[in-house]
Amino acid sequence: MRTWPQLVTEKISLLGFAGFKAGGIHILTVDDREKTPNFGKQLLNAATVIATPPIKIIGIRGYTRDLYGQHAIFDVYAKDLPKELSRKFDAKSTDDGISKAESLLESASDVMAIVAISPNSIGLGQKVPFVFEVAVSGKDPRSQYDYVKSILGREIRNTDVFQIGQNIDVFGITRGKGIEGPITRFGVKRKQHKSRKSVRAVGTLGPISPAVVMYTVARQGQRGFHQRTEYNKRILIISNTDKDAQNSINPPGGFKHFGLVKGDYIVVRGSVPGVPKRLVKMRQPIRGVSKKVLEPKVLEVVVK
Repeated sequence: MRTWPQLVTEKISLLGFAGFKAGGIHILTVDDREKTPNFGKQLLNAATVIATPPIKIIGIRGYTRDLYGQHAIFDVYAKDLPKELSRKFDAKSTDDGISKAESLLESASDVMAIVAISPNSIGLGQKVPFVFEVAVSGKDPRSQYDYVKSILGREIRNTDVFQIGQNIDVFGITRGKGIEGPITRFGVKRKQHKSRKSVRAVGTLGPISPAVVMYTVARQGQRGFHQRTEYNKRILIISNTDKDAQNSINPPGGFKHFGLVKGDYIVVRGSVPGVPKRLVKMRQPIRGVSKKVLEPKVLEVVVK
């Protein structure tokens, strides 16, 4: 996630979270979109379940900005780091790291939280955790740093970042298709059956002069397995294992290619890029932020 919304809220919090795609279900709700023909009527929504185990705050990173962009000026790591983190990289905690970071805060333009999420915590086979940065809301680097320092080494759950009914942006890696030709990849029209040599190829690669093939010409290549962003996906359900039973969301036998969702999860309206078990990152919305958040009225969860 290269871009983050600039949010100044009363309560400072993380601006992002992550999870693993489990599968699709249907949610029967009452349409609460005003000024629509279907307002007040029942609406059957295709939805996606994302398993969201707690993320661990393992460090703090400060950035400074100049004409050439942002540059990291300090990293501070927690003392009690997960053992699996050594499979990823060597993160060492020093006693003078905090004091050095606080001395560089005046020149910092932004402060980010370094977080880790483990697939093994929800029963997946991968032991190596995913490590990435998450932005923090706040009006200045000092307030951001104080907040991340207060939660350093702790676990953050989905309800600490998102709330039911709000919109979020979803980042995922799409399902890979491998090498595809220009017909499938770009929708180029097939040539007639009497064409010379080929049918599923472009008619010409370009003029005779200049003797170059422009980047705009449709060619074969990789299709799928690209990072894509989907904006404004509404959260229909947020589950917390302390309050909710897990039997209501799982189909008989579990989700295909995933299994049973046993921990926290988020159900978003619509589809999410990627295949089951793939990492999905979520962020506070950056487009068309609505000040009014309505909790959807869920009538039934349809799982088969």
